[in-house]
Amino acid sequence: MTNHFIDYKNSDVVLVIGANPAECHPQGMKWIMRGKATRGTKLIVVDPRFTKTAAKADIYAPIRPGTDIPFLLGMINYAIQNNLYHHDYVVNYTNASYLVDPGFRLKDGLFSGATTKDGKFAYDDKTWQYQKDGDRPKKDPTLKNPNCVFQVLKKHVARYDIKTVCRITGTPEDVYRKVCETFCATGRPGKAGNLIYAMGITQHTYGAQNVRAVAMLQLLLGNIGIAGGGVNAQRGESNVQGSTDMAMLFHLLPGYLGMVDAAKHPNLEAYIEKETPKSGYWSNKPKFLISQLKAWYGDKATRKNDFCYDWLPKLDGKDHSHMAIFELMAEGKIEGFFAWGQNPAVGGPSAAAEQKAMEKLDWMVVVDLFETETAAFWKRPGANPKEIKTEVFFLPAAFSYEKEGTVTNSGRWIQYRWKAVEPPGDARSDLWIADRLFKAVRKEYRRGGKFPEPILNLNWNYDRRGTDEPDIDRVALEINGYTVADGKALASFAKLADDGSTACGCWIYTGYWAFDPELKVVAAKRRDRTDRTGLGLYPKWSFAWPLNRRIVYNRCSCDPSGRPWDPQRALVAWDGTKWVTNDVPDFGAKNPQTGAPVPPEKSAGTPFIMLPEGQGRLFAAALKDGPLPEHYEPVESPVKNIMSSQQNNPLATRRKGEFGKLAATASPDYPYILTTHRLIEHYQSGAVTRNCPWLVELMPDMFVEISPQLAARLGINPGDTVVVATARGRIRCKACVLPTLKPLQVDGREVEIVAMPWHWGYQGLGAGSSANELTASVGDPNTNIPEYKALLCNVWKA
Repeated sequence: MTNHFIDYKNSDVVLVIGANPAECHPQGMKWIMRGKATRGTKLIVVDPRFTKTAAKADIYAPIRPGTDIPFLLGMINYAIQNNLYHHDYVVNYTNASYLVDPGFRLKDGLFSGATTKDGKFAYDDKTWQYQKDGDRPKKDPTLKNPNCVFQVLKKHVARYDIKTVCRITGTPEDVYRKVCETFCATGRPGKAGNLIYAMGITQHTYGAQNVRAVAMLQLLLGNIGIAGGGVNAQRGESNVQGSTDMAMLFHLLPGYLGMVDAAKHPNLEAYIEKETPKSGYWSNKPKFLISQLKAWYGDKATRKNDFCYDWLPKLDGKDHSHMAIFELMAEGKIEGFFAWGQNPAVGGPSAAAEQKAMEKLDWMVVVDLFETETAAFWKRPGANPKEIKTEVFFLPAAFSYEKEGTVTNSGRWIQYRWKAVEPPGDARSDLWIADRLFKAVRKEYRRGGKFPEPILNLNWNYDRRGTDEPDIDRVALEINGYTVADGKALASFAKLADDGSTACGCWIYTGYWAFDPELKVVAAKRRDRTDRTGLGLYPKWSFAWPLNRRIVYNRCSCDPSGRPWDPQRALVAWDGTKWVTNDVPDFGAKNPQTGAPVPPEKSAGTPFIMLPEGQGRLFAAALKDGPLPEHYEPVESPVKNIMSSQQNNPLATRRKGEFGKLAATASPDYPYILTTHRLIEHYQSGAVTRNCPWLVELMPDMFVEISPQLAARLGINPGDTVVVATARGRIRCKACVLPTLKPLQVDGREVEIVAMPWHWGYQGLGAGSSANELTASVGDPNTNIPEYKALLCNVWKA
């Protein structure tokens, strides 16, 4: 999130697309409602279902699952055609004026550079680059050159007029026009439009391009870096942000440093050379990585041995995402598996195939609160335990209230939580389990083994006198960063060095464990409710990365001369001699050597400091599947792509064997669109909530939501048992017949949508069929996220 939950109250218009905060993020919805009550915030909801959030909307726009890109590109086209974009913001703070290679083009759904190599489709992105004058991109500040980004974008989105968009999305034209008018009205000084998204945007074979379209719309309207604006991703759990910050994904190191690749980065010099840009704040990457190595390997990490770079595990150039792991597991190529706070037997795509793949393991360790479906896969319905060789170890874990530590919410606030009660029985905290596990592994390596040095020399000393629970203060200090000479916590990552004098486990968290002398606690434990601006920034409540900055890119909240676009919601402002700061500046407001104020013209050209060009990218050669979003149909779709002959994303990831089962386009066997969603009564895979009797009583049965029209046609009554089938298999569940789903008119034909929550499985107090036994193992080429949100199915009465 560029902003944070409380900031929602400052928005003039909130566009919720691919999210349902009333059920999935109630604390976020609270602040939307505060804005409606106090400043008349308009709420627009775009969703295939009339959700609980939609029930509070000023405008509800139904949309066919998987058609967010045409919906968003149509809004961009509307803003450009009607001169509703924030011109001064676009010219000064984005790459709209940059000239693109004249060879760039889009032809029949494919961008220039499309090639086939070794039988695989790929792009050569040479024509996606800027024209250069030496090292500097060429520009046209008038935005009239046909090769400038603005004109390239204008031409690209012109194809997405209102009629075309509505043919694809099924959104009624009058409703879509009203959405465009209302949200694009925020594209001027003094207005703030907030765009909120969640899994409904990301879980597609073009999910990363969906997010690009969201960001492009907000850049065009000048809604990034301002109070009440932003691109605000609502994360699926209270600490999903924290887990990604700490590199739960295979291609990252903590703090979003790219993971080391054996072929690309044979040594530290090669990594730094290839991964460090010449400009932008990422030019400090060597300081972040070397401080991280120093945190992990301590005194062993020296300049002479490249700070133990060789000891880091390295990627082998292959895909190690969730779907790839289970494909390899099914082939018998993985011996052991940890499912730590994860329940893939319910949560993964093609869940029945994933359950079957686990039978090929020699061993599996499950760390969880209850015996989940993953832990019990060997005795699932239809399985014969005698035929399954996998040895399963279950380690009972402490629940969130039974352990202490920080969680990082969607708004990047790192908040310390204290333990309320002791965990029951043999349950232990994750920190205790990780500590004991590593010590046991290290003990084995002391007896010998291949390449023992990284294990035996890891900087691991978290023991605390008088208890067997690891010292969380030591862990937190290591994450925060400290000076090696005296072990003192650093307050800013600006103090990190590449000479081994600083150690830091996650550079973006620097400052969260620094001591606040006024409140006499470390920053993450602060609970001061002072809010002198009334904007809800609360700078002394916890700590927001980076550097306690509540709204990132906040230089964009002012014009180039430092005057706020909206003085009533000012984050920073130049008063003629110095910067007046209500939030931590996301730019160099003071000279780091002298402390003297830096005049606004010095930062006006680089408000997006993490990018080499320092400006927001309306056009970006950053993703594998193109520098601009383009509409493709979901891999399973009831209709053909009317924008080109390229039906699907040409780089969508696909799998083999049991994981490769897909329905054909417009398959008569699977005539309806299936999408998945969440409920407020249950949570994630239901591992906790389906073991809570009161919640099971509230929402006892797995169901499929269908429209009254479809129910009447199929002879289905509310509460009937029905069968839902896809190319992967079929399940039985209850029918929930509600007018919250209605058929849409898509390119002249009626299309029905059915929807299923995914919280059920065969364990717990409330067992039920798993929706993910029906979902497909296809994914986005940039992130490998599965396409859970748009599939084909059939439904009939059991």
